[in-house]
Amino acid sequence: MIKNKEKLKERFLRDSLPRRMGGLAATLGRISSAARNSNDPEVVTDLLDEAKHLIEWTAAEAEIETAAELVRMQRLITLWLSVWRENSQNHSQRVLLSVQAKDWSDSAIDFSGLL
Repeated sequence: MIKNKEKLKERFLRDSLPRRMGGLAATLGRISSAARNSNDPEVVTDLLDEAKHLIEWTAAEAEIETAAELVRMQRLITLWLSVWRENSQNHSQRVLLSVQAKDWSDSAIDFSGLL
């Protein structure tokens, strides 16, 4: 669960849309790394929850195609959240989430236009 969610939201929404997409990409990259390397399932669930909220706070201002992709990501993140505690010890599930989160992170960077 996100600590100080309202404070995070307030700070996050001060940034431009490209910077928010960059912040989302960074969180998704942390999910990729944590899914591979962390032995604490709570680390991944906290990051998944954060990403879900970052998308919620961003999608409404994005171009329609980008917003649709963000909503698709959010649905999959929600599914991962619902099963991660049970699947976090399964190596193939850890690798799958890691690869998927890396792909999401790359997409968010593309959406941002920062690179």
